[in-house]
Amino acid sequence: MKSLLLSGSLLCLGLTSPGLLKAQTAPAAGPLSEITFATYNVSMEAENYIPRGTPGNSEKVLIKELASGANQQIKNIAQIIKTVRPDVILLNEFDYVKNPAEGVGQFIKGYLKADSNGAKGIDYPYYYYSTVNTGQPTPYDLDRNGKTEQYGSDAWGFGNYPGQYGMVLLSRFPIDTKAIRTFQHFKWKDMPDALKTTTEDGADWYAPEAWAQFPLSSKSHWDIPVKVGNKTIHVLASHPTPPSFDGKEDRNGKRNHDEIRFWNDYITAGRGNYIYDDKGKKGGLASNTSFVILGDQNASPDEGNAIPDGIRQLIANPAVNGTTAPASKGGTEHSPANAFAKNHTAFWRMRADYVLPSRKGFKIIDSGVFWPAKGEPMAELVEKRESSSDHRLVWVRVKVE
Repeated sequence: MKSLLLSGSLLCLGLTSPGLLKAQTAPAAGPLSEITFATYNVSMEAENYIPRGTPGNSEKVLIKELASGANQQIKNIAQIIKTVRPDVILLNEFDYVKNPAEGVGQFIKGYLKADSNGAKGIDYPYYYYSTVNTGQPTPYDLDRNGKTEQYGSDAWGFGNYPGQYGMVLLSRFPIDTKAIRTFQHFKWKDMPDALKTTTEDGADWYAPEAWAQFPLSSKSHWDIPVKVGNKTIHVLASHPTPPSFDGKEDRNGKRNHDEIRFWNDYITAGRGNYIYDDKGKKGGLASNTSFVILGDQNASPDEGNAIPDGIRQLIANPAVNGTTAPASKGGTEHSPANAFAKNHTAFWRMRADYVLPSRKGFKIIDSGVFWPAKGEPMAELVEKRESSSDHRLVWVRVKVE
């Protein structure tokens, strides 16, 4: 397995730099006193477009849909982004496509830059993407179903092909590419007090050789410095595994908790000393640094089957401004009997997606979840799962201080 992880690391270094360098030739956006950050799980993975389990599923399915420029679901996703107009946005579940001209670049060119249905086109001259652990095959029976199937639940992160459910960051501002830190290969075992998975009789769930190599991140964790004028803002991006699709051992719930805890330790002085990135650099984020945590965390502090302490502690971290929970009328309407409904970010009735700015450097001005109620403009864009995504775009507007 070391060769697989090494090849992923080399691939990351080999492909990302050329794509980023090409993107960085565009003129930089001017400094703003107000910035809108957003996260959006767009469900742009192959099995969103063709039946799940179809032989040969791969990122080529998304490449085809992007090239057409005519996929209505992707058009609706683009319409939502053009309406909210975030300055920086993380897209979760955007399949990893090695060539940006076929992936993220084509999404920008073919769907975002053009005016449509009254919405002015939007350009993102800067972007970042890299390899992820989803669909990276292993020789182990990680789900203990008696089969070594390499993919699916036996991959390092659940996925039926490498790069499924990947991530992309789009930005109007330049990205300091040399200072990016990725943590795709940080080992779960190296987190102090990791929630190790055991069987009912207390034995280790994972074989010793599997646990020795097991990455914490089901996709990846990224620290992406964005330059806004003379200010650097660290975008902390991730997409922890859903705390479901397992058994009493709760292996996915424990991983979800620790993936979220990773950021809690990373931003807390003295608690991230154990962390190392994919280049071997150790330590967490420097004190007095401005940051924004973005991503589908697959956990709610109030509902669902996640271990709630992970997300609760992150929201309550003194360095995080978690006082404002973005809300929508559509969420309230969708679950009128649920006290937490206004803050839901997914049609399956839970707050899962987060934009958490640091207290350092920002004042929150406004926030929201793009979920119009029935009868409101653009409600058709979120009417059904097939209209856009099973998640909603979440945004927070801040004043830069």
